[in-house]
Amino acid sequence: MEIYKELIILIAEDDDGHAELIKEGLVESGVKNKIIRFSNGEDIWNFLSLRGNNEVRDLNKNYLVLLDIKMPKMDGTEVLRKMKSDDALKEIPIMMLTTTDDPREVEACYQIGCNIYITKPIDFVKFTETLQRLGLFIQIVKI
Repeated sequence: MEIYKELIILIAEDDDGHAELIKEGLVESGVKNKIIRFSNGEDIWNFLSLRGNNEVRDLNKNYLVLLDIKMPKMDGTEVLRKMKSDDALKEIPIMMLTTTDDPREVEACYQIGCNIYITKPIDFVKFTETLQRLGLFIQIVKI
């Protein structure tokens, strides 16, 4: 029998408005998981790699990472690369959630190992619809 581990959603997003919209969209779609937000790539990397000053990853919990690409200190592609090359982190599912829709960027993220790449629509209504679908997806997927 598999023991259930709590799933915590980690959001790495430097734009406060986008971060708040993502959280609200997930909650409105029924996601009740704990959500932790990081405002740059370095902070989420320190959390995941157990180097954080305040809070670090709990080894008894599962995580899902929503990762923006363009962030200060360390961009999302670098965080993705570091996670996928780390044996302790490479199984954590990673969703790239970004405004960048350049096909080369999308392909590069899939090559490195992201699980899904979602382009943030600029249109607010489309953005909230995307987040609701993402929330439903999170509820359906058993990690």
